[in-house]
Amino acid sequence: MGEPKNMSDYTPFILGIGGTVRPNSSSEKALRVSLHAAERLGCRTSLLGGEFLAKLPLYAPESTERTDEERVLVESILACDGIVVATPGYHGSVSGPIKNALDLIEETARSERVYLEGRAFGVIVMAYGWQACGTTLVAMRSIAHALRAWPTPFGATLNASTPIFDESGNVRDAAVEGQLVLVAEQVVQFARWRHAALANA
Repeated sequence: MGEPKNMSDYTPFILGIGGTVRPNSSSEKALRVSLHAAERLGCRTSLLGGEFLAKLPLYAPESTERTDEERVLVESILACDGIVVATPGYHGSVSGPIKNALDLIEETARSERVYLEGRAFGVIVMAYGWQACGTTLVAMRSIAHALRAWPTPFGATLNASTPIFDESGNVRDAAVEGQLVLVAEQVVQFARWRHAALANA
C-alpha cells in the first residue's frame, strides 16, 4: 500500500499536563516517563507541570484578560495532536489544579479546533489506594468525553501507598513503567492514525 501521504514529515506534538503544587511530585514524575516514551516514538512533547499549574488563577469564564500562563496553556491545547494528563486522586476524584487547567480549555470553544476534538486523551492517576484510583480514572474519562476527546483504551492507575520511584526518579517496577509507556503509545498511535486518515481523505 505504501506510506500514507505526509507521514514521513509528520511529528506529532503531545502535550502533558500534570503534577501537584509540590515540586517533583509522583504524578509529575509519572507524566515525565510517559512523555519520554512519546519522544522515543518520534514526537515533540511539552510538559505543563505542578509549578506551572500553581501559577494559573482560578478559571473565570467572564474574564476578558488572561495571564501569560493561561495563554500558554490555551495555545498548547490548540497546537497539540494528543494529550496525557496525570492527576493525583484527592478524596476520590481529580485534584483542583488539574481540574482548573482543564476548565481553561473552555477558551477554545469558539476556535477552529474546539476543545480536544479529534485528539486522544491519555490518563495517569496516582492515588493512595485502589478505590481512589478507579473513581478518579472514571472522572477523568468523563471530562475527556465532555471535551470531545478520545480517551485511550488504557488508563494508568498507580497506587502511591507503595514506593514507585527511586531516589533518581526512575520507576522501580517494570510493570508500572509499562503502564506509563502504554498510555503514551496509544495517544501517539491515535494521532498518527488520524493524521493519515485526514491526509489521505
